[in-house]
Amino acid sequence: PWEMGLAEAHQTLVKNNLRSRITLQTDGKIMTGKDLAVATLLGAEEYGISTAALIVEGCIMMRKCHLNTCPVGIATQRPELRALFTGDPDHVVNFFTFLVMEFREIMAELGFRTVNEMVGQSYVLKQKPEHNHWKINKLDLNPVLHFTQVAKHIGIHQQIRQDHELKNILDKRMIQELTDSDYTGSFEYPIKNTDRATGTMLSHHITRNSINNNDLIEVKFRGSAGQSFAAFLAKNLRFKLYGEANDYVAKGLSGGTVIIQPDKESKIVPHENIIIGNVCMYGATSGELFVNGMAGERFCVRNSGATAVVEGIGDHGCEYMTGGLTIVLGEVGNNFGAGMSGGIAYIWNKNKTFEQAYNPEMIGIEGLESDDLAILQSKLQDHIGYTNSPLATAIIDHWEVEKMHFIKVIPFEYKKVLESKTAKEELL
Repeated sequence: PWEMGLAEAHQTLVKNNLRSRITLQTDGKIMTGKDLAVATLLGAEEYGISTAALIVEGCIMMRKCHLNTCPVGIATQRPELRALFTGDPDHVVNFFTFLVMEFREIMAELGFRTVNEMVGQSYVLKQKPEHNHWKINKLDLNPVLHFTQVAKHIGIHQQIRQDHELKNILDKRMIQELTDSDYTGSFEYPIKNTDRATGTMLSHHITRNSINNNDLIEVKFRGSAGQSFAAFLAKNLRFKLYGEANDYVAKGLSGGTVIIQPDKESKIVPHENIIIGNVCMYGATSGELFVNGMAGERFCVRNSGATAVVEGIGDHGCEYMTGGLTIVLGEVGNNFGAGMSGGIAYIWNKNKTFEQAYNPEMIGIEGLESDDLAILQSKLQDHIGYTNSPLATAIIDHWEVEKMHFIKVIPFEYKKVLESKTAKEELL
């Protein structure tokens, strides 16, 4: 086996299609067939090779993905940078081929015919002689390499497929009932915190079967939803939850509408209580979320096109956001807008605390113009219509006063793009 620098290895691998035991250097770590063999002998049956595969495509680990300035054209939407991309699917195919071939050669040397025979056979491994490095010379790997001989009928690799207990989940019931009713009618279900990713399989069913239903399908829930409620919710689906929800609400939202408000019998003040968890709207691409209450941390992280209205959020809001609209009717936690490169946020800054909470590296604060006020007022009316929010109602009822408390948050670079676009349209 031999080693080479990252650039030289990449060039040799993808251009010369070299047949050898490639040691690909990735940020101080290596990925070879030997790594797969060692992992397997320690008990692994799955392998994570995503970073190495990305390197093969040309990534040079600049860690600038969120800034839209990737110099090799991978994590960017800028045409001039995307033109620099030199990757090809065959590069990844070659890389995986080399990994597997080396893995297979090591298996043969050790006398294993299949991967299953190899899993967990740690007795084959031994620790190298002592090194002079102070972190290594006292390291004892015997507990890791310990091997206990077991009877032949006891398997140490997967032999029984795991039952994920999906037969009776809420989505299965919804799919059946909606199909039987030809997707028309009223649907309502109780929900509990063990009902996770509710709506994801339903969205998949509708999308995969190309169900052409232009009529809105509204489904109501009552209770405490588990993680990832309404994740990847498809267009023309509207989920309305009376209660509360765990983390990842509307993750990857894909055109649907999600409405969450406290149960009608609840006596809590909505805008003073957290009713949805952390990382909600993560990676949303389209659709809308209306929350009559507060959200946890990392709200709207990586949102790229969806709209959200919420009545207070925790730290790291709109982190790495690239598009869409976020409206916060309340307090905002620290580090708001870190890495935010696109989209717009309107904040009800009545207590004048936002200036101490946001991250000024990539975003600026400015007042609202007439177009902004029109958009904001429209979304607040929608919020009231969906949730009957007392806070939003009070703001609209005293609009001439309350509109003065709103501020607009916009990334510097995104603002330049909008101004350039407006200037070109005016010339035309």
